[in-house]
Amino acid sequence: MTGEPEADPRWKRAVDMLAVIGPPLTIATALLVYFGWARTDAQAKAMGLDVSLFGYTVQDFVLRSIPSLFIPLVWLLIVAAIWLSVDRFLAGRLTAGRGAGIRRLAAAILVAGLACAATMWLVVILQPERTVLFVPYVMAGGVLLAAWGLSLWRRSADAPGRSLAALSRGSEKTLIFCLVTLLLFWGTSDYAQALGRGLAVSYEQRSALLPTAVVYSKDRLGISAPNVTEQSSGTAEHPVYQYSGLRLLVVSGGRIFLLNEGWTLRSGKVVVLRDDPGVRVEYGNPESK
Repeated sequence: MTGEPEADPRWKRAVDMLAVIGPPLTIATALLVYFGWARTDAQAKAMGLDVSLFGYTVQDFVLRSIPSLFIPLVWLLIVAAIWLSVDRFLAGRLTAGRGAGIRRLAAAILVAGLACAATMWLVVILQPERTVLFVPYVMAGGVLLAAWGLSLWRRSADAPGRSLAALSRGSEKTLIFCLVTLLLFWGTSDYAQALGRGLAVSYEQRSALLPTAVVYSKDRLGISAPNVTEQSSGTAEHPVYQYSGLRLLVVSGGRIFLLNEGWTLRSGKVVVLRDDPGVRVEYGNPESK
């Protein structure tokens, strides 16, 4: 007597769990990385820089995304928990024989989701030059709402012979997943760019709150940024050049990024120095002079 050995049920449950949480976790990680990059790219361009100068890693982009996305992600999890509770409640009523009422509700949800997504799409088409934040997110929500309504309607329909084949349902779920993913990346791009430009503008108001920086170098650096003063000390054989009137922006990728005192988007300059032994930088409290 021959036969294939039965799979370990614990292993099967683990695989099923990975199949459920794997794709959302992958998308969430990709969104964090993309959001961090898009926000930093918009901020760098507004300041006259290129994002590649900072030398950020994937981990850096993720860490820079978390503070901005923490509250939206919490709300997203709350909405998801509420949706699961409502879906279970409706499934219980469906089991109790309330199929007719569930079908009417499912049809209303389906129409509402399609109307929401279509309305937002019309806004994008009619105003292509205008960037309306959160429109892609609303479209994604409409698509998910319509998909949920369609799922409820199918579960409440008393026509088991008309059920879709597994391949058709798999293709449908894949298309919906891809569409929602693209909309999420679209919305993330718009939100990150707006936030990045806002962060660049905010440096005009809070540049005085950045740590002070005094640069010492054995070679003349020729920093010509506004409000930066150069002083020479040492001996003729071993001169030391001191540059003050600078504020620390960030240290990353083996480079030191400094802003001049009173930095503005219009007239300010970003000083980029290599972090090497030939240059010494003293940092101080923002209130120090």
